[in-house]
Amino acid sequence: MKLFKTAIFTVSAVLLFASCSNKYKNDTKLAVEDGKTVVERYGQLQVIGTDLCNKDGQPVQLRGMSSHGLQWYGKFANENVIGWLRDDWNCQLWRAAMYISEGGYLSSKAIKTRVTDSVEAAIKLGIYVIIDWHVLGTKDPLAHVEQAKEFFDEMSKTYGSYPNIIYEICNEPNGEKVTWKDSIKPYAEQVIKTIRANDPNNIIIVGTPVWSSQPQLAAKDPIKADNIMYTVHFYAGTHGKTDRKNIKEALKLGAPVFCTEWGTTMASGDGGVFEKSTLEWMKFFEENNISWANWAVNNKGEDSGILGFNKDRDGKGGWTEKDLSPDGKLIRKILRNEIK
Repeated sequence: MKLFKTAIFTVSAVLLFASCSNKYKNDTKLAVEDGKTVVERYGQLQVIGTDLCNKDGQPVQLRGMSSHGLQWYGKFANENVIGWLRDDWNCQLWRAAMYISEGGYLSSKAIKTRVTDSVEAAIKLGIYVIIDWHVLGTKDPLAHVEQAKEFFDEMSKTYGSYPNIIYEICNEPNGEKVTWKDSIKPYAEQVIKTIRANDPNNIIIVGTPVWSSQPQLAAKDPIKADNIMYTVHFYAGTHGKTDRKNIKEALKLGAPVFCTEWGTTMASGDGGVFEKSTLEWMKFFEENNISWANWAVNNKGEDSGILGFNKDRDGKGGWTEKDLSPDGKLIRKILRNEIK
């Protein structure tokens, strides 16, 4: 009997491993396949377990690019650039990073037009779009929760019927006093309620403590709502095994994770391109079905920008190899499935 039980366990373990290893085999990671855009193929996204899934419940991994702060580099948030990223870079996803401080939304609501330009371009092009409330300098999302609810009420009323939409409701909460329990979770619950009054289905991504590096803390006290995911950010020159361990812990606890921002460089945005570490992260994300947006589309000359200094000053897209930074050349290859 003992031998029989052992045999059953062994067979079960093999089958489980096989099913896990084949879990994501049907995801081609293409922006356009057989003439159909990624949104036409995947449709209404949903969260099942720890996986982001398509309308049929099959796990998928979205990959794409984030804008830099729209108040500085909003010229790239247009149909030509986003279309080029879809067609030449194989981007399935565009993230519209709307800072609320540093000259962003709290200074002028006019910056919102860069978000709506992004959303309407994504809808027309058939890709997914992250509407990002970019908490950074303000640290505590609760400090401006009323403004956030007003913004997301408008966005969800206007665009909530489209399956393209993903809401990122607080980019990088930070500061010693900004905890999951006392700040981030109560903020998120209020904003989620506002969004769900207009949009019952689209994915909502919630920031995590310490610049969105601690998803395991959120996983220990999760939000009770459907189609919620938790943010993780990393920079390949700064973050590594310990950070991946935190993500694994979050997944083990049942929390779905989405990397809405990552870079090939140090967390400062400079320090060179760390290719080996970047590819380790890409392998980890693929194995764990974690979707991502790379930082960032800009020409400011920093190492984490995909364009060389002052390239494409008019934001037209159509870039050649000479327009790209070392970072841009690597990210393009990753997105085009030319390197793993």
